[in-house]
Amino acid sequence: MVPPAAPRTRRILVVDDEPHIGLLLRLQLESRGYDIRLARSLFEARGAVKDDPGPPDAIMLDIHLPDGSGIEFLRELRERPATAEIPVLILTAEGEERVLAEARRLGAKTVTKPFSPSKLRTLVATLLGDETAEGA
Repeated sequence: MVPPAAPRTRRILVVDDEPHIGLLLRLQLESRGYDIRLARSLFEARGAVKDDPGPPDAIMLDIHLPDGSGIEFLRELRERPATAEIPVLILTAEGEERVLAEARRLGAKTVTKPFSPSKLRTLVATLLGDETAEGA
């Protein structure tokens, strides 16, 4: 009898130009078993999506980045078959409903900064279809 394969580690790309946000997210999510890659610009994010071993399992994306809009990057993702279905969670301090509505129209979930670590862990688990129990 062959033992079941170990579950594959889920890879999440965090795109945010604020270093403390990336470090907080890495701490919170790596402790839950996720593999986190950080990008601080759209240029870095585009490279990370194309790198081996392929696109990430999910993307956490800020709207305002030094080299452009996270919404434009989300549109790019949705236009390419290889990335069209990647779950995206928009992290933003942006309160403009028009921008948030566009993100939701493109299939992204949204969360406004500041956010609680426990809420974030639950959102990511839900986004990926993983267990949401705090003790897990």
